[in-house]
Amino acid sequence: MGSSAILSNPKLLLLDEPTEGIQPSIVDQIEDVIIGFKESRRFGILLVEQGFHFAARLAEKSVVTAKGAVVAAGKSTELSAEMVKKHLTV
Repeated sequence: MGSSAILSNPKLLLLDEPTEGIQPSIVDQIEDVIIGFKESRRFGILLVEQGFHFAARLAEKSVVTAKGAVVAAGKSTELSAEMVKKHLTV
């Protein structure tokens, strides 16, 4: 993740699939960095991620979309993997 985005004091950080194509050991490091950002509460974070378990560990609220429509939304602790899986096409 580019540090210049953080140096500009954003109000919102947009992360579009930051783990795509990344080896698992690096994914753990990315998760740690995002957790640090979240705990600092300096800005909001919008994470777009296909990996349900990765996103669920980080997000307070989740929105699941299918074909451009919202099919499930709520607190991440309330959305089950089964609920999300029924909308996945992969």
